[in-house]
Amino acid sequence: MATEVRSKDLQGLKEEIERKTGKTPEQLYEEREKRVRDAIELKEPDRVPVVINPNPGIRAGLPEAAAYYDPIAWKEAIRDEALYYETDLASSGFANSGATWEALDVLNRRWPGGTLPPDIPYQFVEGEWMKAEEYDLFLKDPSDFVVRFFLPRVYGALLPMAKLPPLSLMFTGFDGIAGLFATPEFEQLAKNLHKAGQELQKHRQATGDAQEELAQLGFPAFSNAIGAVGGGAPFDAISAHLRGMTGSMLDMYQRPEKLLRACEMLADMRIARAVPADPKKRGNPKRVGMPLWRGDKMFMNKKQFETFYWPGLKKVMLASIELGYVPMPFFEARFGDRLECLLDLPKGKVIACVEEMDVVQAKQILGAHTCVMGKGPLSLKVASIREVGEYHKDMIKVCGKGGGFIMRMTLPDKGKPEDIKAMVDSVKKSGEY
Repeated sequence: MATEVRSKDLQGLKEEIERKTGKTPEQLYEEREKRVRDAIELKEPDRVPVVINPNPGIRAGLPEAAAYYDPIAWKEAIRDEALYYETDLASSGFANSGATWEALDVLNRRWPGGTLPPDIPYQFVEGEWMKAEEYDLFLKDPSDFVVRFFLPRVYGALLPMAKLPPLSLMFTGFDGIAGLFATPEFEQLAKNLHKAGQELQKHRQATGDAQEELAQLGFPAFSNAIGAVGGGAPFDAISAHLRGMTGSMLDMYQRPEKLLRACEMLADMRIARAVPADPKKRGNPKRVGMPLWRGDKMFMNKKQFETFYWPGLKKVMLASIELGYVPMPFFEARFGDRLECLLDLPKGKVIACVEEMDVVQAKQILGAHTCVMGKGPLSLKVASIREVGEYHKDMIKVCGKGGGFIMRMTLPDKGKPEDIKAMVDSVKKSGEY
């Protein structure tokens, strides 16, 4: 599906931006960073920062599969969306290489153009990839468990790795297992890995440094933290990637000590490999996204939240803040008054991104302490342009008072692009202080 590069070069786009705005991309970049920085610090910027919930394929007429199989076209669509709507923060929006996932025979993900039709969004497949009786092995030697148990289960191409002996014994000599690599199944494994590596290299060469190119055009990165304590709540990682929802729910009752030890170990591992934020690099403060989902009342009660969920999340967030990063927890479910947990963290150091709960409630809970990024419901995608505009203006009117608010707009899927653009501009205007 590869396409020819159709867009103007960066220099031409920079000149066009300056002609249109009377400002250099560098000036626009700093304006946008300051606007967001002021909101994080609970100040009133010149206006409420506006971020577009990305949907780069709409204007370009691209299917979801382009993100996985046509990186050049997808990169141009991302750039076009940022330039057209002049968003305050931009995401590179890239997925992984679909051909790489095919070569690895990925079993815990479904993606458009691969295991799904081209227009169906990416889906994660949960499973009990770690059995209840394997907690002890995971806690004793997580690397050995990942290599010999987890990877062969979630990547069909890596199934032969289940035949490897315990990694902790290999210091006595590697030559004893060399014969394994001459067998047909390990020869095929090597071919699959080579193919996966080739496809990933091609994908990355095609995408280049998309985020840096957006920055050169005046658009700060939505999430720009490299080396931060990432990953969100350790409980979510254990639940989604290892035990599955059913397994982790049972673990809270049947083996709570082991679940807590696993969460603690995962938090410590993440913190150990993190590095301080570098203020000399582009974009400050450095923001790190943290998706969250299992901490709401549909999955656990308040006591379980306070026992299993918040301690690990608090630990990684505090470590990120201490290293100079701004955590951006994405509350992807209805956390409600559990957002009060963020009041335990330093004031003006976090962006609380609420996805599926009442933004007004979030602002009431956190308004004087933590910046809130609010997003309209997905139903706005099928609403009229007028309804979308009125919804976001009302949200700004209520939540924008006093600063500390970032609007994340959900755009409609229908309507003329110029009308949607006019609506976005009108919403921005309504957010001026």
